[in-house]
Amino acid sequence: MQHAIRSYATTLESDRKGLVLKIQDGEKRNAKRLSSLWLRDNCRCVKCVNQDTMQRNFNTFELSGVAATTIQPKEDGVDVTWSDSHESNYSWSWLRSMLYDKGGNKNRQILWTGPVITNHRPEVSFESVMAKDDRTGMADLTEKIRNFGLCFVVNSPKTPEATKELLEAIGPIRNTHYGGFYDFIPDLAKADTAYTNLALAAHTDTTYFTEPAGLQAFHMLSHTPPPDKANDDDSLGGQSLLVDGFYAAYRLKKEFPDAYETLRTVGVPWHASGNEGVAIAPDRAYPVIEASPHRIRRIRWNNDDRGVIPLQVDVNKWYSAAGKWDNILRRKENEYWFQLEPGRILIFDNWRVLHGRSAFEGLRRICGGYINRDDFISRFKTSNFPGDQVIAANMQLK
Repeated sequence: MQHAIRSYATTLESDRKGLVLKIQDGEKRNAKRLSSLWLRDNCRCVKCVNQDTMQRNFNTFELSGVAATTIQPKEDGVDVTWSDSHESNYSWSWLRSMLYDKGGNKNRQILWTGPVITNHRPEVSFESVMAKDDRTGMADLTEKIRNFGLCFVVNSPKTPEATKELLEAIGPIRNTHYGGFYDFIPDLAKADTAYTNLALAAHTDTTYFTEPAGLQAFHMLSHTPPPDKANDDDSLGGQSLLVDGFYAAYRLKKEFPDAYETLRTVGVPWHASGNEGVAIAPDRAYPVIEASPHRIRRIRWNNDDRGVIPLQVDVNKWYSAAGKWDNILRRKENEYWFQLEPGRILIFDNWRVLHGRSAFEGLRRICGGYINRDDFISRFKTSNFPGDQVIAANMQLK
């Protein structure tokens, strides 16, 4: 991809009130007054920042009243000498980036329906992801999850050990009251319908945590038929279901804007209360759709784990909105049905993609785990972008 080269004329000047950054972008002029303390605080030299940890190693609040004594422009930046005798260098590109939000860390989100994923399934090979000296495979995996909300890791060893190794390459496996890495067969002792043979409607997991799990992974190791059945996966049931929650929210907002606003603004209680000695609920009531006016952040939906809608809101309005949401989730065109297979690991974004399954016969052995959202985003950044660019972007998140 080729990018147009733009010409900037950038200067840093001082006056009686302090510092002024001026940028000439073609015919457009932009000027921004800079706090002297802010600029001194953001010196990244080896004296100010530990180059191993990238953490500040000075007390910002001992610099009150600091001022620039000399400003020396250079071709690629500017040297500043401060009243505390410290010398700093700032590149023009960094200073410009403070004024212009290029949106460089925004992902290319692709909303999808069932037929889209059926015809264009995001896939990477296990071997490419796990390559020791080549991060291309990991970059491909994490980018596909960012863009589509899911990815299949194909040609994987059909073992729990290899599955765990893959997940730990992305980030630490999250522990919950069910444990960490899971390797299970149906077991109602877990006190959750996920551990049965029953059908499950489209839902997100761990709605009852303040921060729900970021990624979830499933690897079906085997599906053994009951004694009276032939070994025919199609007749045993257990097809898996995925629905793009962000697309469903988009449809709800477009078709029923009032219902969308209801699910975006009304906080709902969620809980996990089936296990002895466990009574988990988030720090507050959270809405089904967590979103700003311009961006959907997270879907939190599992009707089975939902508590009581508070009487302080118009409950009939909420039920009507939730009914429309449920209808959109169940539309055939929005559903992607497929069969889990040994050697084919599914990893998906639990903040975006809802999952479910049809009822099944026999005994299925499935392994997998959860990964926290922040750990996944860290791996996405470090495998797709240069390290210094990642650190710079992290320090100026907006």
